[in-house]
Amino acid sequence: MEMPERTRVDLPDHIPSVFDVYVNGVRQQPGRDFEVAGRAIYFPRPLAQEGNLGFLRWASMWLGIAGTYRKHETVDIVYEHDGRREVETGLVPVADEG
Repeated sequence: MEMPERTRVDLPDHIPSVFDVYVNGVRQQPGRDFEVAGRAIYFPRPLAQEGNLGFLRWASMWLGIAGTYRKHETVDIVYEHDGRREVETGLVPVADEG
C-alpha cells in the first residue's frame, strides 16, 4: 500500500515554538493542514515548486513570447520576537518519504 505524499519544511533555529503558518498567504490550521514534529512542519499533501527555468523557457520569457504559469506554493512563518511580529519567508518545502 502506498503512503500519500507529504511535504516537510524545516524550521530555522531562531523560530520560537509558537508561530503561525501560511501557504500562499492563507493561514493554515495546526492538526488539520499541518503537524509540527521537532524542528519541522509536515503537510499531508505535496506542495508544488516550480523549480529552475531552462534556457529556452527563460529566453522565451525574456523575449516576451511566453510567461511562466506553473504552480508554485510558498510557505511563510509568522512569529513574535521582542514584542514585534516577524515573518520568515523563502522556506523550501521538500518531499518527505516519511
